[in-house]
Amino acid sequence: MKKKEKDAVSRLKKSDKKRQKSNVIWVSQITLMALVISFTFSFGSETILPNVNVIIGIILVIVFILIGILFDMVGVAVTAASEKPFHSMNAQKIRGAAVAIKLKNKADKVSSFCNDVIGDICGIISGSAGVIVAKSVAASSQSDLFLTTLTITAVIAAMTIGGKALGKSVAMNKSNTILYEFSKILSFFYKGKK
Repeated sequence: MKKKEKDAVSRLKKSDKKRQKSNVIWVSQITLMALVISFTFSFGSETILPNVNVIIGIILVIVFILIGILFDMVGVAVTAASEKPFHSMNAQKIRGAAVAIKLKNKADKVSSFCNDVIGDICGIISGSAGVIVAKSVAASSQSDLFLTTLTITAVIAAMTIGGKALGKSVAMNKSNTILYEFSKILSFFYKGKK
């Protein structure tokens, strides 16, 4: 192997090691975030749902499903969006453009957070919340608990999967718009950003 090639390979290996170390830190952070968010959502649903009527319980399950679908759309949109229009918007000082560029530059992490952390947690929580709702429905209607739970969890799964499939399609086709609207909302939490 020639000296130039050895040097190039050596630089590549150093770059890979640096990236691997960064990934280990990111995985640790995302795991901790997932633990905290999951605990918070689970605690909320487990303490609130048993104490509310069936209609409120169903509404809360639907809200969890919709949050999961929405964040799944954002995760897909960030990876599919084009960065170029946001640079132009940022030059014109349009609110949210700078945030969109930051999100796009970290698309892998944003997508992982939106799809894997929020999206998956909402899927899990909506499923467990559905079981609580099923118990309430079965008790109030004196229906078979097994069939009621089976039906409600199947409906939740179908709504989640169908909603995410539709959401992904929309996110692919309207990725720039979705990223811009999401970034515009986030820009209100970044002082001095437009």
